[in-house]
Amino acid sequence: MLSQSLSLFLILTTLAVFLKMCQAESTDKCAGVPGIPGTPGQNGLAGRDGRDGMKGDRGEPGPQGPPGNNQGLLERDGFPGPIGDRGLPCNTGPPAFEDRELREILTALSNRISRIEGVLTLQETIKHVREKLFATNGKEVDFAKSKETCEKVGGQVATPKNEVENKAILEIVAKFNRYAYLGMGESDTIGQFQYIDGNPVNYTNWRKNEPNGNGKENCVEMFTDGLWNDKKCNQYRLTICEF
Repeated sequence: MLSQSLSLFLILTTLAVFLKMCQAESTDKCAGVPGIPGTPGQNGLAGRDGRDGMKGDRGEPGPQGPPGNNQGLLERDGFPGPIGDRGLPCNTGPPAFEDRELREILTALSNRISRIEGVLTLQETIKHVREKLFATNGKEVDFAKSKETCEKVGGQVATPKNEVENKAILEIVAKFNRYAYLGMGESDTIGQFQYIDGNPVNYTNWRKNEPNGNGKENCVEMFTDGLWNDKKCNQYRLTICEF
């Protein structure tokens, strides 16, 4: 027991002497071994944003991008501009009746047409009726071809609308001794006929008991006596046009 107390006394005495010596020397020589780092503290509050810096110089423009697909809205039309000055009047030629050269040309054409009509009239291939002129090329074809032929030369299939016109067409039919189609056909109503332009027929010269095709004979032909008969449109008949 005495020895343990003596040993403790010596240890404490040695430690006190050591500490006294460390105080007399520099702090660097007496520094102890670093301890274990402590636990990090919590982060402080975020600081306030600083003031904006000075504005930098403008950079160079970049390359132009591709055109967009969507077009912008159309703008409204602007106000109309002022009316311009009136132009100078054009120099007009003299009226036709005062133009000697033009009058001579028209007179020559009129005389030439009259001579041609006179020759054809003598051949009985054309007939004049008031403002109408009936003519034939002497060929026999079906109705569709007759219609096409007349339209190509600026006319239409001969269409008598009164007794005088019917007689003029009859003279051509009688000369060639051939039946001829007339410019009319059966409408959607069986037994009723209309002109090529769709208007109803206002003059007829049917043979007794005609028409009697009951919807199967849609065209109209003229006999050599001037009377009419309904007939199928695929038969060959004399082509007579009117102008």
